[in-house]
Order: sequence, then structure tokens, then C-alpha cells
Amino acid sequence: MTKVRDKTRRKRKDRWGDRIAIIGITVVVASLALVVNVKSTSMMKKDLEYQAREEALERQLESEENRAAELEEKRVYVQTKKYIEEVAKEKLGLVNPGEILLKPAP
Repeated sequence: MTKVRDKTRRKRKDRWGDRIAIIGITVVVASLALVVNVKSTSMMKKDLEYQAREEALERQLESEENRAAELEEKRVYVQTKKYIEEVAKEKLGLVNPGEILLKPAP
């Protein structure tokens, strides 16, 4: 009779141990799911920030490319004879040969 009781006690202990193991595994899986969810949320926030930054950088790049094109046009224009004559007239007061300056009478 003691053997039968021992077996039933062992079975109860084994069942209790199985339940504790299942609960432990469930807790571990739930905590892993929570950690993955939190990390996923933070990664999504970072992704949105990076997308906004990327768009801002693309706009800035486009702006700088336009500015570079304008500067290139100005560089070409500065090397022309027309620009040199304009600067000579405006800043130095020079005139072309045969050109007559008319000044308003006071």
C-alpha cells in the first residue's frame, strides 16, 4: 500500500513539476515577445526619423546642385568680354574708344 501511495505522490509531484516548467516556459516566451515588441516599436520610430532625415538631405542635395549650376553659369559669365566691360564701366569709370558719356545738367 505504501508503494501505491508513493507512486501517486510521485505522479502528483511530477505533474506539479510539469506545471511549473510550463509556466516557466510561458513566462520566458511572454517576456521575449514583450522585448521584441518594445524593440520593434523603437526601431519603427528610428526608421521614421531616418526617413525624415533622408528626405531633408535629398532636398538639401537638390538645393546644392542647383546652387552649383548657378555658380557654374556665373563662372562662365565672369569670363566673358561683356562682364569685363560692365565692371570696367561701373567700378572704374572707363569707356570704350569713341563712346561719349552724357551727364545730366545740374
